[in-house]
Amino acid sequence: MFTQVPLPYAYDALEPYIDALTVETHYAKHHAAYTTNFNKAVEMAGLQDKDVIEILANLDSVSDPAVRTALRNNGGGFYNHNLYFAQLSPNPANQPSGKLAEKINSTFGSFDNLKAELIRLALGQFGSGWAWLSANKNGDLMISSSPNQDNPISEKTGYIPILALDVWEHAYYLKYKNLRADYVKSLFNLIDWNTVSENYNRIIR
Repeated sequence: MFTQVPLPYAYDALEPYIDALTVETHYAKHHAAYTTNFNKAVEMAGLQDKDVIEILANLDSVSDPAVRTALRNNGGGFYNHNLYFAQLSPNPANQPSGKLAEKINSTFGSFDNLKAELIRLALGQFGSGWAWLSANKNGDLMISSSPNQDNPISEKTGYIPILALDVWEHAYYLKYKNLRADYVKSLFNLIDWNTVSENYNRIIR
C-alpha cells in the first residue's frame, strides 16, 4: 500500500512563505485524496507488486482506459506531492552541493540561471501543473513543465524528477491569490538543496 511521505515539519513551520492552512489543506486533503485514490486504482489494475515509478512509466500496459486515467492522475498526484513536500524545509540548505552543483554549473551556467529557468517554466505553465528539475541515470539534467499531475516519468522522457514546483492553485491561492510569481519565488526560500542533491545521487549510476 502506498503512503504519503511523512511531513518532517509542522504545518506552520514554512511560514511566512507558505501559511499553515495551505500546508494542512494541501497535504491532509489534496495529497491524501490522491494517495487513497491511487491505492484503489492500483488494486483495480492488479499492480500491487509494482513501485510508483514503474507504474507511471508503463501506463500503456493498462488496458482499461478508465483505470489507466485513474493511475495517471492519482499516481502522478501521489508521486509529485511526495517529492514536493519532502524537498521543503524551514531550515533549508539554500545551495546545491557536490555532484549536483557541478552538473548544474556545467549544464545551465550557474545556479542563478537554473533558478531563473525554473521560475520561467513555472510561470509559463498554463493552468494547473508543475515545473521540474529532473535527472537520468547518466547524470544529465533536464528542466521541463507538465500539465495537471503528469511528470517526466509518465511522459516517458527517461528522466526522474528531483525537484518539483507545484503551480496548482491549491498550493498557493489562500495566501498569494492570483500572484503565482510571488509564490514560486518564495519557494526558493524553502527548498532544501541537500534533499535535492540526495535525490540526484540516488538516480545517477
